[in-house]
Amino acid sequence: MHSACPALDDRIARLRQLAQADARLEGVLLYGSWTLGEADAHSDIEAYLYIQEDHLADFNGPAFLAQLAPLKLAYTNMYGILAVVFDDLMRGEFHLTAAGPGIDEVPTWQGMVHLPHPDDAILLDRTGRLTHAARQLAEFRPPQPVPTAQQLSDELANWTLMLAHVLARGETARAHALLHSVIAPQQLQLCRLLRDSTAHWLTPSRALEQDLPAADRDRYTATTATARQHDVRTAACNSWRWSRNLAAEAADRWTINLPHELHEQISSLLNETR
Repeated sequence: MHSACPALDDRIARLRQLAQADARLEGVLLYGSWTLGEADAHSDIEAYLYIQEDHLADFNGPAFLAQLAPLKLAYTNMYGILAVVFDDLMRGEFHLTAAGPGIDEVPTWQGMVHLPHPDDAILLDRTGRLTHAARQLAEFRPPQPVPTAQQLSDELANWTLMLAHVLARGETARAHALLHSVIAPQQLQLCRLLRDSTAHWLTPSRALEQDLPAADRDRYTATTATARQHDVRTAACNSWRWSRNLAAEAADRWTINLPHELHEQISSLLNETR
């Protein structure tokens, strides 16, 4: 597989060579935009390094990755993933994982990870176990509409009620964070579900400009704001109106249950904060 970024292709090819030469590694599995055929000059390199259990404790991840290119930064991030920045400013995320349990876990990613070309995503597989596991992720399984729409509609009501309380307390910065980091991704997922556009389900803002109609993009834009009190309050009201519209559309399409009285009460609380 080749991408629109020759530098990334070269780095992946180099990673394949290094992994094959390092007997401590049992397998290497790529994930992310390269495996979806969507990588470009701004893409990261993301992979699982499956290390033999007796070598995991002494495997020096930064030293291994520095053989790809000089590192400007290497640290374990908040999710326990080795994050690096190469000298050309390409980012990388690498899971250093025990081969036995790590490879066994791969099939459980169904519905969360899609590898349309699993054999291309595998840079090393000494035993065949990783290939067998990764091939189970080749078929994309879109979310089930009815339970997913119900879940998202309930989430939006719950989190927007919290947003209304936070605004009433006068915590503008916290409300701003809730609006953009918690509520907006779930709105976009519900919108994608309704538009039958779930290819970027796990990162619903990805390729939004190409995936969703202009009317939805405008509604999303109206939910964004600077962290100023008036702007956040206006965006919160716009956000809740869009959430209610999406939930109502989902209810008409899939007959999900909506707590209408609660929705009205949330609207009243938000209006009081304006």
